[in-house]
Amino acid sequence: MTITEAHERTYDYADLPRLMGLMTGDEKHGPAATSTLDVLWVLYDRVLRVRPERPDDPGRDRFLLSKGHGPMAYYAVLAAKGFVPVDWLPGFGSYDSPLGHHPDRVLVPGAEIGSGSLGHGLPIGVGTALGLRAQGIDEPRVWVLVGDAELDEGSNHEAIAFAGPAGLDRLHTVVVDNSSASHARPGGIAARFEAAGWSAVTVDGRDHEALFAAFTAPHPGRPHVVVARVEPKSA
Repeated sequence: MTITEAHERTYDYADLPRLMGLMTGDEKHGPAATSTLDVLWVLYDRVLRVRPERPDDPGRDRFLLSKGHGPMAYYAVLAAKGFVPVDWLPGFGSYDSPLGHHPDRVLVPGAEIGSGSLGHGLPIGVGTALGLRAQGIDEPRVWVLVGDAELDEGSNHEAIAFAGPAGLDRLHTVVVDNSSASHARPGGIAARFEAAGWSAVTVDGRDHEALFAAFTAPHPGRPHVVVARVEPKSA
C-alpha cells in the first residue's frame, strides 16, 4: 500500500490492534507501546493540527515523542492517519526498515525528533516553544509525550522549572504513568509540575473523553501537563 492509498482508506481506533499486530520481531516492548496507545489516538484523531500531506507546514502543531522506547503504537497511529504506508509496518525493526526501535525524524514522516536517551524530549519541547515565540509564530502548539520513569532524569526537572515562570502556554506535556518510576514524588506527578507554575490535570489514560477534555482544557499564561494513568507496566 502506498502513502496515497493509505490516505484514501479510513482507519479508526478499532483497527489499531491489527496494525500493531503487523509489527513482529524481537524487542517489541509491547507494554511500553500499549501504554501510550489511547493518548496517541486521541491526540492525532481529535487534537493535533498536523496533516500527512503537509507534515512540515510551518503552522503545524509539533508533537515530540520522548517516550520512544517501544514505538509500535506510534507507528500504528501514524499509519492509520496516513503519515506512513501500512506496508512499512511488517518490517518494523529490520535492517532496511525506516521504522526502527526508536523513531528517526529523518526516516519517519511526521516525526519531529529522534528519540533515544531518556530526558531529552521535554527540554527540546521547551526550546521549540521558545523558538516559535521568538519568531512570532503564535498558533502552533508543542506537545511532548513522556513516560513517568523518564521524569527520574534531571534534565526534565530543569525544563519543568524553566517553562512555568517563562509562561510557555503553547507547551503541553503528557505523562503516561504506568508506575515505572524509581523515585516517588510527594503529592504525585502533577504536584511537581504545579509547584513550577504549570496547569495540571490527572486522568484515566484509557478514557478517551477524559483525555480529550484534559488536552483541551484552558490554561492561559501557563504550560499544561496531563498525567494519563494506565495499568502498571508489570500488570
